[in-house]
Amino acid sequence: MQLYSVNTGHFKLDGGAMFGVVPKSIWNRLNPADENNMCSWAMRSLLIESGDRLILVDNGMGNKQDEKFFSYYYLHGQDTLDHSLAANGFSRNDITDVVLTHLHFDHCGGSIERNAQGLYEPAFKNARFHVHEDHWNWAIAPNPREKASFLKENILPIQASGQLNFINTAESLIDGVSFIRVDGHTEAMLLPKIQFNNRTLLFMADLIPSVHHLPLPYVMSYDIRPLSTMTEKVTILNQAAEENWMLFFEHDPVNECALIEKTDKGVRAVAKGNMSELL
Repeated sequence: MQLYSVNTGHFKLDGGAMFGVVPKSIWNRLNPADENNMCSWAMRSLLIESGDRLILVDNGMGNKQDEKFFSYYYLHGQDTLDHSLAANGFSRNDITDVVLTHLHFDHCGGSIERNAQGLYEPAFKNARFHVHEDHWNWAIAPNPREKASFLKENILPIQASGQLNFINTAESLIDGVSFIRVDGHTEAMLLPKIQFNNRTLLFMADLIPSVHHLPLPYVMSYDIRPLSTMTEKVTILNQAAEENWMLFFEHDPVNECALIEKTDKGVRAVAKGNMSELL
């Protein structure tokens, strides 16, 4: 098995929304905001190569939305999904599986593209798209709080293509890749758990989007059940610290991964940086 970090680009979100109840006087030292109170965040995917399987975990927001959409989220930087795949010697057509941790636009938007006729179709022609069935049902009938994050053009064409597959936490996708379900950020979000080189790597998705969200109160305002998020963080971080797991951050603008330990102030990073340096 080989693992590759794949950055699909950077975007901006309101700093207060990303740090919840934590005051700006504190979080602004961690990820400084611009004049509009917006902070830059990565959209980082994970590529898993195992035998004849090439598995992509999440795929960013894509590029099919209109100018008005991108004016809200300030897509910036030189990284793209195609560029990052190519840098590792791959293309979209090599992908055999796409795991979608959840269906918010910044995690699944790259799943679908417009063809020459302007119709929506999967961007990964040879892949199966894997998502939890409970989350799928949640996303196709969205609640008012999350409706703006569940875009039908990112979701429904997957099913129409016949490439959709439902997975749950009772099964493994391949040997060494399993899943943890969490429900605080959104219903039935999946955290891929990968066994690699005698270490466990946990893809944190939006449970802990960056290393700065390790402290318990640092919970995003986007979460539908913030108290559940806090409970899930305690359980997972304690196990991760005890068993020396590595955490992979989807949105941290600087750090791909971290190793953690228990301290008097709670679980904190003991080492952080690029995945290749820490594995």
